[in-house]
Amino acid sequence: MKLRTLTLGLLSASAFAFAAHAESITIATVNNGDMVRMQKLTDDFTKANPDITLNWVTLEENVLRERVTTDIATKGGQYDVMTIGTYEVPIWAKQNWLLPLDKLGDDYDAKDIIPAIAGGLSVDGKLYAAPFYGESSFVMYRKDLMEKAGLTMPDAPTWDFIKQAADKMTDRANGVNGVCLRGKAGWGENMAFLTAMSNSFGARWFDENWKPQFDQPEWKNTLQFYVDLMKADGPEGASSNGFNENLALFQQGKCGMWIDATVAASFVSDPKASTVADKVGYALAPDNGLGKRGNWLWAWSLAVPAGTQKGDAAQKFVSWATSKHYAELVASKEGWANVPPGTRSSLYANAEYQKAAPFAKMTLDSINAADPTHPTVKPVPYVGVQFVAIPEFQGLGTTVGQLFSAALAGQSSVDDALKQAQDAATATMTEGGYIQ
Repeated sequence: MKLRTLTLGLLSASAFAFAAHAESITIATVNNGDMVRMQKLTDDFTKANPDITLNWVTLEENVLRERVTTDIATKGGQYDVMTIGTYEVPIWAKQNWLLPLDKLGDDYDAKDIIPAIAGGLSVDGKLYAAPFYGESSFVMYRKDLMEKAGLTMPDAPTWDFIKQAADKMTDRANGVNGVCLRGKAGWGENMAFLTAMSNSFGARWFDENWKPQFDQPEWKNTLQFYVDLMKADGPEGASSNGFNENLALFQQGKCGMWIDATVAASFVSDPKASTVADKVGYALAPDNGLGKRGNWLWAWSLAVPAGTQKGDAAQKFVSWATSKHYAELVASKEGWANVPPGTRSSLYANAEYQKAAPFAKMTLDSINAADPTHPTVKPVPYVGVQFVAIPEFQGLGTTVGQLFSAALAGQSSVDDALKQAQDAATATMTEGGYIQ
């Protein structure tokens, strides 16, 4: 009895010591399908790391942005891991709000991260967020309508070809629009598309001295081409259409072409949701022969705020959730088609993934065609492909988006919209101290 009592006492002391050393980390994330799936699979992490417990705060995207931005700016310390986008990473890293991810483990293989994605999440060569999934944008098109038009979609089309094809595919009598593009106002809606498009026209938001460039011919050429194309071949009420509205139109067979996020490929090719699932082809976003394509770059990523007291444990979790092992775990439970896309080169070399996702190669090529550090033809002082990585961009981008959406709706001319955009951008940059 004495021996048993002593043994129990030792076990209790051991358990107490273990509990004293256990760490609880709080993870703020977005309520999309991939992150919900991650939460369901975290037993795999806790079995390997029994000394770490996980607390989840799962929020709608806009609420998540607001909460994590407020917390990190005020050093609130509520979260040990944050889900943030490519827009926030370089801004927050330069303000020393994020820890560099230098404790991800020897087997993490950071070099396997697709260079374009890693570049958008790095500052001075250091990774400040690990990508959970990534995307670019490309052309999705109806192969049957393209054939009917007597045309063949190149793997790398020009904007002139898109215009030619849209004109021939448009059949308003039968409810078919030659092209569907974002028109809904917002820095992440129409301005994501138009900023990426403008890069291929040689336009830029600001010159090297932060002077706005909406009064330059490259922006006039971009916006005029877009408005003319949409008036001739786009759907009615296009100024109200964002990603979801255009997705529905394409799935219903009402778009000949749609240029948007690469993640949409799985939706338009899903026979359960799309009436044209077996008729969809893919091509790179268009260019104008200037060396840049009109595609963007984005990643939802996991970062560790500098104010956490549990940085090592937080980095262990980030390493697990963005690892090759996690991809294999998802594949074993849900199938390769459901593995988070757009982050690791090894995924796109995997024959099983290629078979499950016929759009895989074009997705990877699209991601690789984007360069967040050199987004447009001329030099710029900012990082970002479809956004400018400065704090003022969210407000300014939405203002400009409203002006351009109004031009699409016919409520103002292209020239008026560009003049107002130039005035708004000049005021914002002057107030922010960018322009002296």
